Amino acid sequence: MQSKTNLFGLERSELERIACDCGESAYRGRQIFRALYRLRASQFGEMAVLGRAFRDRLAGRFSIVHAPIRETCPSQDGSARYVLGFADGEAAETVYMPEPDRVTLCISSQAGCAVDCRFCFTALMGLRRNLSAGEILGQVYSVLEDRKIERGTRLNLVFMGMGEPLLNYDAVMHAVRILADRDGLGLSPRRITLSTSGIIPGILRLAREEVRPKLAVSLNASTDEQRSALMPINRKYPLEKLMAACRAYPQRPRERLTFEYVLLDGVNDTVADAQRVAGLVRGLHAKVNVIPYNSGDALPYRTSPFERVLAFEQTLRDAGVPAFIRISRGRDIRAACGQLLVEGARKPITAIMRPAALPSLR
Repeated sequence: MQSKTNLFGLERSELERIACDCGESAYRGRQIFRALYRLRASQFGEMAVLGRAFRDRLAGRFSIVHAPIRETCPSQDGSARYVLGFADGEAAETVYMPEPDRVTLCISSQAGCAVDCRFCFTALMGLRRNLSAGEILGQVYSVLEDRKIERGTRLNLVFMGMGEPLLNYDAVMHAVRILADRDGLGLSPRRITLSTSGIIPGILRLAREEVRPKLAVSLNASTDEQRSALMPINRKYPLEKLMAACRAYPQRPRERLTFEYVLLDGVNDTVADAQRVAGLVRGLHAKVNVIPYNSGDALPYRTSPFERVLAFEQTLRDAGVPAFIRISRGRDIRAACGQLLVEGARKPITAIMRPAALPSLR
């Protein structure tokens, strides 16, 4: 039996075509768009603005399916890790992080990841596949519904979950446009952040978008030798070219580029490393988020002593670079930065580089 086409994830123009194919005006497609994304209708009966006959025709041919929640893991700090399943059996994880004045959702763009950062648990999955725009949006809407988060709540979205967003560019930007549309979720693009390992063609393409999220770049090293050992993608997009792309990136008023730097004990966490990072970002309107590593048994890296974290941050600040220590939430439930990993979806584990094998730059 042929499955119905899921309307959730389609853009306005696609819904307009569907309305016309059903013998209705294009305007009805715009009404469907608003009902799906602004009013969060999860069944056709909730689209009261449409006539009953049209709703029945839609229900006969189409479906409205968000990403079903397979598992919820609550943390002692109030955050939660969600495992969301998809029609083909694949899954991705999303993290819910409430604050007194806002809610942040950390969402995934791929099931797994192909970039293979040596300290990241998601890399143990390899790349299963890209997520569709509907599956990306489904993470947001499923969690909003589960948490009963009302329209008007201050919401931040960060593409910092599983996957490299710029390697799934079209689907990610498709989702961003719906999230930012006033008849969609209505989010300001300033409340959406995309984190990349440094995919230069994607950064250059993003720079030309009319509607685009804020950009964050995972740096994590201060030299090419060090970064290539930790992040193999650096061999294709080395630091000099990456930083040139960042310098050419257009910024909106009051906008800063964000550089993320995960501190690994005895690997990339010295004062000398911090001084080199300051040199890399000097002259950029940017900030550096200093992130203590979130360790686990499957990988050999460990968290830097906190006094070294403080010294790293202070060295950047002394050099005139805005720097902030970011303590990840959800560490007790494997929901912290770099820890997302769908159990049962690991690739065969190959040799993992030990810290002692990394270049020493002291």
